[in-house]
Amino acid sequence: MSAAERAPDAAEHVPDARAADEPYDLVVRSRRAVTPEGERPLAVAVRAGRIAALRPYDEPPPARETVGLGDLALLPGLVDTHVHVNEPGRTHWEGFASATRAAAAGGVTTIVDMPLNSLPPTVDVASLEVKRKAARGQCHVDVGFWGGAVPGNVADLRPLHEAGVFGVKCFLSPSGVDEFPALDRDGLRTALVELASFDGLLIAHAEDPAALTEPTGPTYPDFLRSRTPDAERRAVEQVIELAAETGARAHIVHVSAAACIEPLRQAQRDGVRISAETCPHYLCLTAEEVTGPAYKCCPPVREAANRDALWQALADGVLMGIVSDHSPSTPDLKVPDFAAAWGGVSSLQLGLPVVWTAALSRGYGLPDVVRWMARGPAALAGLPYKGDLRVGADADLVAFDPAAEFTVDVAALHHRNPVSPYDGRTLTGVVRTTWSRGVPVDYVTPTGRFLTPGR
Repeated sequence: MSAAERAPDAAEHVPDARAADEPYDLVVRSRRAVTPEGERPLAVAVRAGRIAALRPYDEPPPARETVGLGDLALLPGLVDTHVHVNEPGRTHWEGFASATRAAAAGGVTTIVDMPLNSLPPTVDVASLEVKRKAARGQCHVDVGFWGGAVPGNVADLRPLHEAGVFGVKCFLSPSGVDEFPALDRDGLRTALVELASFDGLLIAHAEDPAALTEPTGPTYPDFLRSRTPDAERRAVEQVIELAAETGARAHIVHVSAAACIEPLRQAQRDGVRISAETCPHYLCLTAEEVTGPAYKCCPPVREAANRDALWQALADGVLMGIVSDHSPSTPDLKVPDFAAAWGGVSSLQLGLPVVWTAALSRGYGLPDVVRWMARGPAALAGLPYKGDLRVGADADLVAFDPAAEFTVDVAALHHRNPVSPYDGRTLTGVVRTTWSRGVPVDYVTPTGRFLTPGR
């Protein structure tokens, strides 16, 4: 990688030690800066792309540029560890340029790209380099990469780890694309044994194929009955069992079913190295309101009571965070009905206002949203310099108006294709400015870097 494509190493993240009277590059002042300790008035000082000092709001230090936000909230840049960029191979679905512009517009300053649905999938070092080459010079935010665990590639898992992926993704049921087949139980165990040997991370799409059925008709109830909570729970229990047996680290992606919460809670209490996430669509949409295939995803959006249980699991810490599972496609693949349409929700640009709208109605605050959408995902991926407003962290900042409302116009989003279940929905919370390493994202000049664990 070139210098522009790597994150700074740990030695570059020491607190600033230059002369106290030397001006900072940037100071951003907000009466609602969201730190690990909660909201408070602050002047955040930036030097050389990182947060160099946190000063009282009314005592800002000298800087070459000072930005006053007043009552606008200042958030750390969000971290989205579940994004299907699809480039190369399916760039007409989404690509690095459009995806990272959408991320920045939504307050997301770091994404980690999934190993599918690109062609080739990222299942060995050669395909990882193909993907990095495709992304080079296109990224408006920082980008990392997941590898893939598929039948027959166990010998590639360590080389992928050494090449800088954040972990490897597997499916326990068909992925929807032939080039990324699922692991059976023996394959899952073999992968976990190998990952445990170098403390790698496995992230799993957990649905039990034996419990899935084909939809019996074209409607959403038909589709929902074909992918039951039991199918999800059984697969989660299998990952828990094998993670406990092997001592490996494992993570369940996009939990949709409340039936998974108690097995996860008990495993965490028992010391199993297991974590789990959920997504905006499972927290904010319900089966009762589904109107068309733009809502279709796997596992599916479930009923309102199920949604309430997911919120409680976030509050309890059983679920560590909220990530988008941005899985776009072209409009022609989202028709004609729920049996035939592609399963995936496009929401990368909208995750923050979608979650904030729902969180606000449930009595949660911005510190909760930051914990779930920035700090938690950063911790999962091993990104110690992301997801927080603190000295030494990267100066990834978001000016957020938590009271402003807007109506989603899907055609106006940076997503490559105008498909989203949120089209026409009124949301609360508007991103006004996003800074990546202390520089405002201008949506023209790509300044994002490639990330590896720990960087």
